[in-house]
Amino acid sequence: MVEWSLIIYCGLITFFSRYLMIAILKKEMFTDRVREVLSYVPSAIFPAIIFPAIFLDMTGGILIENNPKIFAAIIAILIGLFSKNVIATIFSGLISYWFLIFVIFN
Repeated sequence: MVEWSLIIYCGLITFFSRYLMIAILKKEMFTDRVREVLSYVPSAIFPAIIFPAIFLDMTGGILIENNPKIFAAIIAILIGLFSKNVIATIFSGLISYWFLIFVIFN
């Protein structure tokens, strides 16, 4: 129970520290240049979150050979590029990964 309360407290602190910064600042205070720069933040952060999960193994070493995550990521990227649908991209990545680990790489 202590772990869950710690997770909840950390989540609340993280949420409110970010939310208050956004809530206090008015949108009129941002120039067009600042808005343009801030629009690139999700695109810059997303690869930093996803790439280690795909390319690193449990020990932190780079795993390239016989890695089903790479193939599933390529399939998900292609589906995302063609469909422009986030849900289709997520499901195609998950289904292709499960198919690869349970059928092909088994």
